[in-house]
Amino acid sequence: MKRLLLIGMGPGHPDYLTIQAIDAMKSVDVFFFLEKDGEGKDELIRIRREILERFLPERSYRVVTAPSPPREAEPGRYRDGVLDWYRRKAEIIAGLINDELADGESGAFLIWGDPTLYDGTLTIVRQILDEGLADFDYQVIPGITSLQLLAAKHRIPMNRIGEPIEVTTARRLAQTAPESIQNTFVMLDSNMTFEGLADSELTLYWGAYLGTDGEMLAAGPLKQIAGELAERARRAKADRGWLMDVYLLRKEQGGR
Repeated sequence: MKRLLLIGMGPGHPDYLTIQAIDAMKSVDVFFFLEKDGEGKDELIRIRREILERFLPERSYRVVTAPSPPREAEPGRYRDGVLDWYRRKAEIIAGLINDELADGESGAFLIWGDPTLYDGTLTIVRQILDEGLADFDYQVIPGITSLQLLAAKHRIPMNRIGEPIEVTTARRLAQTAPESIQNTFVMLDSNMTFEGLADSELTLYWGAYLGTDGEMLAAGPLKQIAGELAERARRAKADRGWLMDVYLLRKEQGGR
């Protein structure tokens, strides 16, 4: 039977791969890369190739690339748009498995961060199997997440005694009352939604391009840093053609 591995590669730097991930890579016959359109997006492919060159210098493997379909953003149809995007990606991935993997071979996707957090590949793989688009077995290899790296870079704990942790999206943050936030991690906020909370008493711990060249970090009271940081992030996005950020909004204890 064909086998597919979803390997968490951590947030961008080869040092963040686990030993389990490296061992799994050594068993792979074909690595699949989905290329995204847009200025600067080839950097994401380059980083994956550098990881393969570092950890598999003497091993024979193939790399197969395919275009990743763009996500159509229509106002008021967010969920439908994502489901349609997943369907189109499922057709592409199923085609790769059917056409590029022989029986008994292993294919793999190198997933940024961890395959189970804020990535749709695992959902798409299950959809392919449920709909009978391809026949294969699969395994998930966990990876270090950007949340862990963000906390480590800022030297703060992710959790505090007796308090919850929330992981959310920028779209949902825009609908959240600041007074309800205790420890909220926000994934991928290219529109700098945190600016809308700049009048709150929250502290922001922010990072972008974590683990890559040009890593950016910032921290401080949101009302003091929101405006300048948003402009800095917009310049970085314009210069590189993409922005991959994550941040923690936290209500400090004891008035800190």
